[in-house]
Amino acid sequence: MSDKPVTSERALPEIIQRDVVAQSRLFRVESLHLRFSNGEERVYERIPGGNRHAVMIVPVLNNDTLLLIREYAAGTHAYELGFPKGLVDAGETDAEAANRELQEEIGMATRQLSFLKQVSLAPGFMNARMAIFLAQDLFPQQLTGDEPEPLEIIAWPLKDAEALLEHPQFHEARSVAALLLLLRQLRDGRLIPTPA
Repeated sequence: MSDKPVTSERALPEIIQRDVVAQSRLFRVESLHLRFSNGEERVYERIPGGNRHAVMIVPVLNNDTLLLIREYAAGTHAYELGFPKGLVDAGETDAEAANRELQEEIGMATRQLSFLKQVSLAPGFMNARMAIFLAQDLFPQQLTGDEPEPLEIIAWPLKDAEALLEHPQFHEARSVAALLLLLRQLRDGRLIPTPA
């Protein structure tokens, strides 16, 4: 597999017209009338990104335990299992936001935070980016979060991490991507042992 970047000589489509077709407290939907380089025109709808993006954290406790959260998801109207996550606040770096979210959601902070990858969600329809981090060398430290109810913290054996892929409540694509990145770290021996 090549590390060579994939590039395109193709010019971006020209935006002929942009209109807001719906707006709520959380989302704005735009209609984009586009003209492509070959002259074809199409109308797309998208949710443009704001200035904020998100972080997700894979916390590893004592080199042998993953910490997950179970929380209510309005989109599925169900309790879902995944990794701590949240928006980056104004003036915060991604790493600062990751450490803050850990403290708010699982009551732990980290001394060892490693960036794994930036991912996007449904780029054909929205501009939503998320930076995924691995957090090790955790220690107790709680911050008050904005959740409407206490989150359930789930300790999962690191040696059984791959079994999460079969868990019926663990299906959110960003959490699955984060888990696969962790499994690659484990396979390649890149998980750094933390002090006992």
